[in-house]
Amino acid sequence: MPVITLPDGSQKSFDQPVTVATVAGSIGAGLFKAALAGRVDGKLVDTSYLLDHDATLEIVTDRHPAALEVLRHSTAHLLAQAVQSLFPDAQVTIGPVIEDGFFYDFAYKRPFTPEDLVAIEAKMHEFAAADLPVERRVMEREAAVEFFKGLGEHYKAEIIASIPSNEPISLYGQGGWVDLCRGPHVPSTGKLRAFKLMKVAGAYWRGDSRNEMLQRIYGTAWINDKDLKDYLHRLEEAEKRDHRRLGRELDFFHMQEEAPGAVFWHPKGWQVFQALIGYMRAKQKAAGYEEVNAPEMMDRSLWEASGHWEKFGENMYTTQTPDERVYAIKPMNCPGHVQIFKQGLRSHHDLPIRFAEFGKVHRYEPSGALHGLMRVRAFTQDDAHVFITEEQITDESVKIIQLLLDIYRDFGFDDVQVKFSDRPPKRVGDDEIWTRSEQALQDAARAAGLDFTLNPGEGAFYGPKLEFVLRDAIGRDWQCGTLQVDLNLPGRLGATYIDEHSQRRVPVMLHRAIFGSLERFLGILIEHHAGRLPTWLSPVQAVVMNITDRQDAYVKQVCDFLKNQGLSVSADLRNEKVGFKIRAHTLQRVPYLLVAGDKEVAANLVSVRTRSGKDLGTMTPQTFVERLRIELESRGRQTLED
Repeated sequence: MPVITLPDGSQKSFDQPVTVATVAGSIGAGLFKAALAGRVDGKLVDTSYLLDHDATLEIVTDRHPAALEVLRHSTAHLLAQAVQSLFPDAQVTIGPVIEDGFFYDFAYKRPFTPEDLVAIEAKMHEFAAADLPVERRVMEREAAVEFFKGLGEHYKAEIIASIPSNEPISLYGQGGWVDLCRGPHVPSTGKLRAFKLMKVAGAYWRGDSRNEMLQRIYGTAWINDKDLKDYLHRLEEAEKRDHRRLGRELDFFHMQEEAPGAVFWHPKGWQVFQALIGYMRAKQKAAGYEEVNAPEMMDRSLWEASGHWEKFGENMYTTQTPDERVYAIKPMNCPGHVQIFKQGLRSHHDLPIRFAEFGKVHRYEPSGALHGLMRVRAFTQDDAHVFITEEQITDESVKIIQLLLDIYRDFGFDDVQVKFSDRPPKRVGDDEIWTRSEQALQDAARAAGLDFTLNPGEGAFYGPKLEFVLRDAIGRDWQCGTLQVDLNLPGRLGATYIDEHSQRRVPVMLHRAIFGSLERFLGILIEHHAGRLPTWLSPVQAVVMNITDRQDAYVKQVCDFLKNQGLSVSADLRNEKVGFKIRAHTLQRVPYLLVAGDKEVAANLVSVRTRSGKDLGTMTPQTFVERLRIELESRGRQTLED
């Protein structure tokens, strides 16, 4: 009879098989009521799951990390039940959990309308209030196919055919409604309290454009109403901060159909883009990197040798010349940097060798995945590759990690999460090399004092990696930087150095990106700061304005002085009221607004206010420069307002 081991190490013995719910009840009535699911020997299961053997058990309540997954999965079923209750002819297909919510795909004769979503959500609340028991049953494969065909659910019958033969066919029902699902689910619909339907979109069956178009209803679900309200507020904030809208309003960039996934940079946006490059160039130079530049298009044979053609070929842009040679536009920079390393004889005394490039790369992304600066087809990487001996992995990786974190702090990102990704299913190199690589990278992360979580199977095809995830001002996470240990690619491409015993050895190569994509990083910055970029990054740091035309000459003089001090400044001498001009430049997120009237001219002063509306009083142009320099040198950690 089963002995159940609980998370605190205590054990409970039972005289007969028991369900997860029974174990919860034996601990306490409160836990029985709060139980949403269980985790048995690491596997997530229903509370009705029968324990007939010794096992470890966690009771999943709303405080458990797995709670949201179970709630969202169950809310997807609630959605499908409501749709079929209101629209009996609708067929349900698949309904997975996604980040922050869930969706369900439906086949129906007409498009769902916003009014339909309101009615569906109301019906979902009705079913939740009814606290319908959720029950699981297992059917024979052929019986399940016939069952769903009898309901007119032909998509479900097709799904069953794709389920591996060794997996059970499980069905979940609530209130007379039944769906095919592997679970687990909450014990009753009354556990589902905080949810909202968000939108309807089109989606191809099985994600294949050759198949029929379905309707996808998206929803979100949370533990409680407060969490739901907070999430909806974040969405509202995210909409206000949308970099695509702000990019137009601030005249930074635009995109158009003739160049899908590519950016048309306007002068102000390009100035910010170049400021990012200038900043990173200075940081890299101080850290011992040498800047290089490799061709954007190289022969297919090089990409075959590197392994990219096999693993990444479908995402590469290619062209064929009249002599029938096939070239690929580079999707990444590493093979080019290896070619530069190979020129000349390298000694172990030369290592580390650090190559950096602001390399333009092209990768094919499906049109539906494109999203402003965040997901593009043509972008610039702050890419670097460091060639080292195996003994140097830890020391050099620690230096890179410290550089990464220092740079993120300069941009206002102090909350950085780190994930360790190990070997993926499709990879190059033997397991012994992968084991050494993974151990070396984990040792380096620990030596740098990093806490990291595991991200199993998500490493690059040539080596494990650390991923650096930045949390922005409204709590969203953005994966940006990466550090990868590569004991495979240099050898595949014939890179060697001479060791201390005069023997040829293959170097280790560290792949490193900090911004990742400059386009995406700028998009993140725009949204993080809601367009109010730090003064040191702003394309216009200050505007000098007159009140009447009597101050025109003085405004020009002040503007010229500030420009000569290296500031990015413009003059606004328009025949408009000064309040109108202040508002216009505030909307353009200009950090400092300088106004000169007759009194300021007479005293050689300017009146200074910030884009947030704070009046800093009057000061001489020289004083303004001196105080602003402190802000610029501190990367905005100290402002004139301080």
